Amino acid sequence: MPDSAVAALDATEFDTALGRCAIAWRADAVAQFYLPGHDPDTTPARLIGADARWLPAPADGPRAAAIARIRAHLDGETDDLRAIALDLSGIPEFHRAVYAVTRAIDPGRTLTYGEVAERSGAVGAAQAVGQALGRNPIPLIVPCHRVLAADHALHGFSAPGGIETKRRLLAIERTPGFGEPTLF
Repeated sequence: MPDSAVAALDATEFDTALGRCAIAWRADAVAQFYLPGHDPDTTPARLIGADARWLPAPADGPRAAAIARIRAHLDGETDDLRAIALDLSGIPEFHRAVYAVTRAIDPGRTLTYGEVAERSGAVGAAQAVGQALGRNPIPLIVPCHRVLAADHALHGFSAPGGIETKRRLLAIERTPGFGEPTLF
């Protein structure tokens, strides 16, 4: 959780091909992002927090550009979304390392939890990688959906919609072979 010294968030909801998303910023850097969920009680305001200042979607500037990139990506115009600035204040160092490795995975590609652990400098820490990704406050932009189990199966996904959302995101990115069992 972010500490109390961290500035308050500005937040916006916007429509995408997957449904209504929410995004929250500190300055022009994304601090939180929410994919559409299936639970009507899980509103963006509840997820982001009561202290956020809710604003209309911006018409120009870096915030508008971020929303446009996300919309285009979810419409199938794959974008690595790395041009979107992130605010990772209050995020533990190991999680930031995992998010950096995860963010480097190109659309249409995947890594396993073990491979992310190794690239994060924590060989054998696949479970810790899973826990870090389960707490990812910026799914899609930090593309935790591109991280799969060792057998390349679709296991737990903490973003709204769970595994079905993960499957949809991988399909949008035209990722080959996800969710298929391996021979060995």
